[in-house]
Amino acid sequence: MTLSILIVDDDIVSRSMLQDIIEECGAGELVGTAEGGIEGEQMIINLRPDVVLIDLLMPDQDGIETVARLKALGFAGKFIMISQVDNKEMVGAAYQQGIEFFIHKPINRVEVEHVLKRVNEQWKYERYVLEIQQSLTKFNIVETPPIAKGRTVRDVSRVILMDLGILGESGSKDVIALMEYVIEQKQAVEWPSLKEMYEAVAQTYKQTAKEVEKESKAMEQRIRRTVNAALTNMASIGLTDYSNHKFEHYAPLYFDFQDVRMKMRAMEEDQPGDKGKVNIKKFLHVFYMETVEKLNGG
Repeated sequence: MTLSILIVDDDIVSRSMLQDIIEECGAGELVGTAEGGIEGEQMIINLRPDVVLIDLLMPDQDGIETVARLKALGFAGKFIMISQVDNKEMVGAAYQQGIEFFIHKPINRVEVEHVLKRVNEQWKYERYVLEIQQSLTKFNIVETPPIAKGRTVRDVSRVILMDLGILGESGSKDVIALMEYVIEQKQAVEWPSLKEMYEAVAQTYKQTAKEVEKESKAMEQRIRRTVNAALTNMASIGLTDYSNHKFEHYAPLYFDFQDVRMKMRAMEEDQPGDKGKVNIKKFLHVFYMETVEKLNGG
């Protein structure tokens, strides 16, 4: 299935350039263009594109207001903001409303292609996550694809953990152990609850039922702290450089982007540290899928 894209920009030259780039680079299918925020809002509601490239400053209704209105209406597509403004407060406000990426004016072909490529990759991963979740809901199974020879689950997992900045966290060993437990099943297996997974891994090095129970609870806490550390790392990178490739790839993929933005805002306002909100099951599902893909040469 092809990524559907819609452009909202009052500048005809920008619209034309973006249309040419989209059509030539093959990042997706252009389903429409709008000359302003009001027109764009109606087109987005009607066409429901996967991605919207939207100008920040437009005379009738600016990009941030348009995004906010669409979010309030339940639109779940991705937004890429187009802007010649380099104001940190305005950029921050855009991210708070749900913007995924920025493209700067004047339009640069290389930058546009790079951003569209990243969005396309995230879209494919998210569709894969959704398909897995739907399969789990319907059948409660996960089929593990055949694994290419050479690299191990541990090798690949360590690379991902390093990119997330959590390789040194105590829970990183637990994440690797969980991946080995799930992936090294040789056929379709039932995807257990997190509690069952923790207990299954704990049983490999603990003997009594009491020891297993205690260790599984400790594992749960270690993993939660580790995932929170990953969220903090991504938010920190985002505050420093929104276009950092690690932030672009991992932040919206492993976390709900609203939680990333909330963490960024808390850090920017120097609010007291908190445990944060993380979806451990989503994190581990995505980690599993990315590990499998890399094991198979992806």
